[in-house]
Amino acid sequence: MRDGTLNRGIWLMAGLLAVCGHCGAQELPERPVATADAASAAMSFQNAAPSNAQESAAMAPVPDAAITLTLKRAIEMALANSKDIQLAKIQTSLADRSAQITKAEFLPNLYAGSGAGYTYGIPETPGGRAPSLFNVTYTQEIFNEPLRGQSKEQQEQARSQRFALAEVRNRVISRTAMAYLELEKVRHSLGLLRAELESAEKILQVTQEREEEGFELPVEVTKSQLTRAQIVQKTLQLEGREDELQVFLKSQLGLSDEQQIEVSGDDLPGEAEQQGADLVALAMQNNTGLQLAAADVRAREFRLVGEKRGYLPTLQLVGVYSYLAKFNNYTEFFKTFQANNLNAGVQIQVPLFSAKTKAAVGLASVNLEAAKATFANRKTQVTADVRQKSRVVREKDAAKEVARLQLQLAQQDVEVLQSQFGEGRVNLREVERARVTENDRWMEYLDANFARQQAELDLLQTAGQLDKVWQ
Repeated sequence: MRDGTLNRGIWLMAGLLAVCGHCGAQELPERPVATADAASAAMSFQNAAPSNAQESAAMAPVPDAAITLTLKRAIEMALANSKDIQLAKIQTSLADRSAQITKAEFLPNLYAGSGAGYTYGIPETPGGRAPSLFNVTYTQEIFNEPLRGQSKEQQEQARSQRFALAEVRNRVISRTAMAYLELEKVRHSLGLLRAELESAEKILQVTQEREEEGFELPVEVTKSQLTRAQIVQKTLQLEGREDELQVFLKSQLGLSDEQQIEVSGDDLPGEAEQQGADLVALAMQNNTGLQLAAADVRAREFRLVGEKRGYLPTLQLVGVYSYLAKFNNYTEFFKTFQANNLNAGVQIQVPLFSAKTKAAVGLASVNLEAAKATFANRKTQVTADVRQKSRVVREKDAAKEVARLQLQLAQQDVEVLQSQFGEGRVNLREVERARVTENDRWMEYLDANFARQQAELDLLQTAGQLDKVWQ
């Protein structure tokens, strides 16, 4: 028993020194400070690696120096390097080029050509024109309302691509901000888990000694082992998630695989929390999906107006110059022959009966009605989404406040137990268990804060304010 008493005395002194090292009231900081090194604190119970593994690690290439990024800087790099944005810009340029094809019909078009062929009988080409050694053709649409309506529709659709580009930008901002904030949370949680593992190790060691002395049942040792194993499991899961987030951010930001990322602990800008009830009105003006739907309505209106004017005459400028040759038997069928020939004027077509025009008007009307219905549904959906997501943000705010108070209570419990431990009224195991609970409350607070940030990003994206927050 003297040996057992001596052992308990040694452990009490060691515990007192450990606790005194953490003495003092703990204030609730804005965020917990994570351990910068992602080393093997969670795996300290395992054996050391073999010497040959250490030699291999020493021969491995040295990674690039870590880069510390603010949230704003990460978003700027993502916008500059995103392949999704580059593809969206190419699609915008493609839409502009496509719209120019129809618009070009209303601009001067000049063609030159030449050819030779055998003729028997009256000389003519498959197009009905006289065969010539050289010819120049000029065409330009002056008045063609169906074609003009189609051109305006395509131009409006091309302009609407800037809304599609803005939507892609918002997605890039949202994904980058979400990954950045989650990486920050994961690293803080890892630091807490490593501290929690140290407490679990102390609890297990004290419990094992008390079980050897007959003061604890074996089930208490198993419980302590389970607690330690669960902490190790959580640590490994978070380390895996940390690696996934780093790989994603490196890809988004255009960094090399060897580059290490350090986050600076930023939060969302304060402006993001000051929109209030104006978010619905802002969403009606800035939601990219709503803007795309409105642009589609305008494009369909242009097309319908043009098709309805299809009953009006069309006017086209035409001109043809041709140089003819006598070997095509012109002198045998015409009284006189002239090598140089020029024809210029206007070509007018008056539709007397056009079933095609009637069908085109019907199709354009149906397309316009469908676009208007889509736009109305989108407005209703955006309004409902903004209100629902605003409620979610308020709920997450409340959950964050609950988690903060629970954390504060756990910290106060630790302070009380530290004081009682110094007076010899509680043992080391109770103090360390309180520390484990405090770390759990820290992680719950981090989770609640991240959930609130997610909800806020989602709300800002729906309201079309996501890119404006960082301007």
